[in-house]
Amino acid sequence: MFWVCVLQNPAGKSYVGQTDNVPARLANHNRSDKICGKFTRKNGPWTLAWSELRPNRTSAMARERGIKRWKSAQTIPLQLLGPPY
Repeated sequence: MFWVCVLQNPAGKSYVGQTDNVPARLANHNRSDKICGKFTRKNGPWTLAWSELRPNRTSAMARERGIKRWKSAQTIPLQLLGPPY
């Protein structure tokens, strides 16, 4: 089983990805050393805002691409998380 996840930082930026181990992926994105990606390292700390279980990696990758096609930082939270209160 694989998960499609949306991570958010305190500034409201979103990161969309897929993984088979959500806690390990979140810990990797919150690392401060130079091993992980620049975007997540510079823009953390990240928290899990949304996740969806998928039956296989192919399905998870397709869902991830679909979400990324929305191409709007405002669309992702509204579509997946609902309006802010």
